[in-house]
Amino acid sequence: MSRIGKLPIPLPAGVRVQIDGNKVTVAGPQGELTREFRPEMQIAVEKGVLRVTRPNDEQSIKAFHGLTRALLNNMVLGVTNGYSKVLEVLGTGYRAELQGQKLVLNLGFSHPVVIEPPAGIQFEVNPRTSTVTVKGCDKEAVGRVAAEIRGWRPVEPYLGKGIRYQGERVRRKAGKAGKAK
Repeated sequence: MSRIGKLPIPLPAGVRVQIDGNKVTVAGPQGELTREFRPEMQIAVEKGVLRVTRPNDEQSIKAFHGLTRALLNNMVLGVTNGYSKVLEVLGTGYRAELQGQKLVLNLGFSHPVVIEPPAGIQFEVNPRTSTVTVKGCDKEAVGRVAAEIRGWRPVEPYLGKGIRYQGERVRRKAGKAGKAK
């Protein structure tokens, strides 16, 4: 039995789960998420607990057992608490601001970068600390949007300028002056 797959998922108060074949909809205070899973996995709600079982011990089935449980757990946590990623914008002249719902980044290009939030994603900007917070109930979407924002100007190793995740460590390189003869 999979160590992850056999763990039950407790359903907090206010979270509703609807199972329609291999399509699962989870709704809660933060929003609603829907996802289709492999038809081999049996998903059931019993006594306020969500359980995932597998029909046999084939290697391919075993691989999807833990994955299905982890994805369902992420859905339940997302509609309960939500997810967020914090990005730091570092560099002379680099800044972020909100215009309505849109995120506008000045990153040293000849034009500002305007990012429209996808459905279910919100941006928050703190100009004092130069941080951008990406929030939403879908963990996958939050991570993807944060990675797209970071992709506009990844941190360069010589001066440390660019966009990085909060707490990310960047290995710094010595420049020309640090070269040994």
